[in-house]
Parts: sequence; C-alpha cells; structure tokens
Amino acid sequence: MTDPRIMDISLDDATILWRNPDIEQERRIAIFDLIEENTFKPLRSFEAGNEGPYKLRLSVVDGRLSIEIADEHGAPLEVLVLGLARFRRPIREYFAICDSYYQAIRKASPQEIETIDMARRGVHNNAAELLLERLEGKVDTDFATARRLFTLICVLHIRG
Repeated sequence: MTDPRIMDISLDDATILWRNPDIEQERRIAIFDLIEENTFKPLRSFEAGNEGPYKLRLSVVDGRLSIEIADEHGAPLEVLVLGLARFRRPIREYFAICDSYYQAIRKASPQEIETIDMARRGVHNNAAELLLERLEGKVDTDFATARRLFTLICVLHIRG
C-alpha cells in the first residue's frame, strides 16, 4: 500500500548548538504537526518500490543539509544533500523576526504582535517556497510540509 509520508523525524542533536524554551517549543510543534499531516515522496526511493512511510533524520554536515531517508523499519534508503547557501539569508531573517516576535508577545500590544507575526509568516512562507524549489525533482511534497521542514532546518542553525 502506498503511504508517501513522514512517520518519524529526528534532528542530529550534535548539530544543535544552543536551545531556549521558545525554540524548543517551535521544534516540538513543527515535529508534531509534521507527523500529524504531511506529504513526502522521495522520488528515487518511491520509484525503487519503497512507497512509504518514511523516517527522516536531519543534520548539517560540512555546511550542507543532510536528509537521511529510511523506510518504516529504519532501513536506509537514500541521503539527500542540499546546499544551504541560498538558505542563509532566509534563516537569518527568520531568526531576527522570531526574536522580535518572542519579545513582542511579552510586552507589545496585540496590534504590534499581529504585525510582527504577519511578517514572520511572510519570511517563513518565502523560505518554504525556496525549499520546495530545492527539493524539486528529488521529493514530491506540499507547502505545509516544506514550512515545517524549514522550521526544523532553522533549529539546526541556532548558534546561541
């Protein structure tokens, strides 16, 4: 039976250099939402008869995003490697706007929070579109899945 989705995802803890409660909450929500609903079909693996579901492990190796894809039993299928150069600016922008958002929810007016949140969503959406572009020809996925994956990519880049 075809089930092209992510059933489990993990991040390389050695890659994550620093955490705070806000970032941990973002990570937990992104993983929970991703597992609840996603579309993820790695084309090479799917065409080779591995029709899902999949387990993923994300890490950053030598400045590149490594997406290790395994079958539902954990047997390795393939590793996708994406250059992160085009993501540096969106990641920086996302961190900056998230920092403003976290500060705002503690002391700003509802109008200010809404304005910052709209900007945050805009940056996030643009980054998700970029990720969809970079995955084209490698993985069939949807916008919501790409948004959540981008959140997790950001978590891997926290420097503290």
